[in-house]
Amino acid sequence: MKKNINPLVCVFDSGIGGLGVLYECVRRLPRVDFAYFADNYNMPYGRFGREELMKISNEKFTQIASYNPAAAVVACNTVTAQCIGFLRENFPFEIIGIQPAVKPASAVGGKCLVLATPSTAQSNSLHDLIGRFGSGETKVAPCSDLASYIEENVGNFNPAEVERLLPKESADSVVLGCTHYSFVKDIIKNYYNCPVFDGNEGTSAHLCEKLGIFDHRAERAQSIAFIGGNTDKNRSVFRSLMVDSGVNSLKV
Repeated sequence: MKKNINPLVCVFDSGIGGLGVLYECVRRLPRVDFAYFADNYNMPYGRFGREELMKISNEKFTQIASYNPAAAVVACNTVTAQCIGFLRENFPFEIIGIQPAVKPASAVGGKCLVLATPSTAQSNSLHDLIGRFGSGETKVAPCSDLASYIEENVGNFNPAEVERLLPKESADSVVLGCTHYSFVKDIIKNYYNCPVFDGNEGTSAHLCEKLGIFDHRAERAQSIAFIGGNTDKNRSVFRSLMVDSGVNSLKV
């Protein structure tokens, strides 16, 4: 009888932001192997224009392709917004991007505030998404330094410092247009006093649909590797996410 081999999914982000996406994917797919590719020393990506982002993402995905993955997840809103079409045209495996959760936020009604990096905020992709799924008043608010603050202070956030970096706006709902922002989701929710949405769960659900797997029998336990960037930091932050969620038996 032929044994099942665990499929490999590669997850890519500039730094720690995509670890929240990785957590959701691991939770849904406990018999899929994952490799997390990061670029912590080169973030924030939100300061780059499209040409530079395409160069960086092409280099990273050339490395990812050498692992022959079943699929890859772009867990970076900026790279998804600026480069997802280019990546899908140039690499043969399934590539899933992350998008701001504008559609579920629109059900709240009223004013929706989309927090995003400068590069994402300027992208045609985001404005097309708002045009298709936004309702009422939807405003994009660039946050120049928030992702960097989160990357540098993970595990030791000062709510007053986070609030200082947020747009001084009113809102009936807030959409997080950068995966880093999910790490301070509760602070943002308290500041705006309204529902806050991110794309982490939706992205993991999309991966499940593309793989056609929700769980399966395999010959061995799940493997999670950390490649590129500050691997010790990324592994430690991911381990904390797992422990905080009540999962402390997974070896990472």
